[in-house]
Amino acid sequence: MEKKGSEKNCHVLPWLNKAEWDQVRDYLYSMDSSLQRFALDRIWAWRTRCADSFPVAVECTAYLVRCQVGDRSGQLTGDDLILMYGTALVRFLNVIMERQQGRRARPLRRLAGNLNIPEWLVDLSHEITHGKLPSLKWCRKGCKVALEWLQQEYWSRQLGGAPDERWDLQSHGEDEDVKRQEDELVARQKEVDAYRKARELLISYEKDQHQAFDGSPEDKEKSLWQAPLADMSWLLGEIKQFALESSELLVDVLLKDGFLVPTMEQLEALGCATSDSASPTEPRVPQTFLHFWLPLLKMLNSPSFIHLFLEKLFVELKLLSKEPDGHRCFYISAWISEVLLCNNNKFEYHFETKLQKKAKTQDRIFINRIQLRWQQLLSACLDAPCISTPHLIQLILDDMEHTPPQETREKLVQPCSIYTQTERSEASTPLQQKQRQPIYTVGMLLDELQHSRQDARPLHSSPMDSERSEERKWADVQAERALALRGSPWQVCTDNVSWKNYAIGKVPGQSDDPSCLMVDSYSIMTVSDQPVELESSTTRSSIPGASAPARPAEGLR
Repeated sequence: MEKKGSEKNCHVLPWLNKAEWDQVRDYLYSMDSSLQRFALDRIWAWRTRCADSFPVAVECTAYLVRCQVGDRSGQLTGDDLILMYGTALVRFLNVIMERQQGRRARPLRRLAGNLNIPEWLVDLSHEITHGKLPSLKWCRKGCKVALEWLQQEYWSRQLGGAPDERWDLQSHGEDEDVKRQEDELVARQKEVDAYRKARELLISYEKDQHQAFDGSPEDKEKSLWQAPLADMSWLLGEIKQFALESSELLVDVLLKDGFLVPTMEQLEALGCATSDSASPTEPRVPQTFLHFWLPLLKMLNSPSFIHLFLEKLFVELKLLSKEPDGHRCFYISAWISEVLLCNNNKFEYHFETKLQKKAKTQDRIFINRIQLRWQQLLSACLDAPCISTPHLIQLILDDMEHTPPQETREKLVQPCSIYTQTERSEASTPLQQKQRQPIYTVGMLLDELQHSRQDARPLHSSPMDSERSEERKWADVQAERALALRGSPWQVCTDNVSWKNYAIGKVPGQSDDPSCLMVDSYSIMTVSDQPVELESSTTRSSIPGASAPARPAEGLR
């Protein structure tokens, strides 16, 4: 390896030694025409010795110096000198910048800027090639600038010893940049092609499914439960192979409008009315639309795909936070519900027959339970608040292996219900119907007052009377609030505040300093000072005449 590396660093040089090379360099930049002619003769000799690998900087210097020698000789006319200077300058720029060009052509102005070549020199070369010939004065000035650039960028760098490889290194660096850009373009093009292929595969699947769903209602109902057709097996195999290569891209395309999020035209074509689906707070995918995609989702079923599918669904749901009640938000939440319900096996009964179990599992994406990432799902669900967030949190909590206590579940779900302004289901909170819960929002206070005055409301009233009664009712509510908050640091806010823009526990104008919520006077009770109840409540209640003492407040009092 060392031998090969040493051979690679060796160069075949046309000059005899370093002294000859230094002599030619000095003679080229001297003002003596005879010395310059001697240097030009030596360069032509070098070129015959090593024509294939002759340094381009030396060759360009020789052409430019030859123009100066011919100009000082006085034997050429002005037009001949302009043509000679123009040919040398054009060759200088083309040869020097040829090594900087990559596979894609780039403007000469940009390359000249990278090499510190004046831009006007590029314009001069362009005029010589395509436009009107410039004056002899400008040609002489361009030749002088080009020779100074060559002396600074090439000849002066050789004084340290070995020939400078900066030209090749710079060209290599430029090539690397071009190659990197080309690689990025190729990768982007591959991504575009993969995205197009995924759309074509899914569109073909939709066309085949629509053909299978067309026909009489009996045939349509029968096709809902049939296995994939034989001619669709090849298409499903292609989609599965694509999913193995680009699963994230396939899920991204699936979540676009027109696929798992149907358009109104697609729902009408399948005969799915919007009333068929569940309420927005507990979304479910319409049965017909679910069976439309079940063959594909069952074929893609795997733990890794389910994890990725749920992750992408919650990401999409978070992006829809500004439109939480829209059509797209409903179907994204509905697909999350379907996946979580498929993973919930708590309501299965062992005494069911095989036919009953088969009929129940036909409309499920997967059957076997999957160990989901519960902590990540909870965090993702809380990060994407919408009208169905309390319901989704309930499904996640129900599906956990170690279900948290009921009190913890209530503390987690209730703030979400307040934040999303959704009403809790009566069936899910039986304890709240029996016990009076604290009032968190103005809406809850209004509901409480409305229930208390429901019996005194008149059965028949005119519109004018109803408006007056509403005004009187609102005035009474304001008075009751002010009376209830008398002597407390809280005040009734009568401004029209958009509370959805404020987090739970914050009010307009509240400081970020936690001390603003502290009361004026308080005392601290340590753990050792708190009384300990040694007997259970059942033991105390069994003693006649004994009553349970009131438990003192803990912490601040």
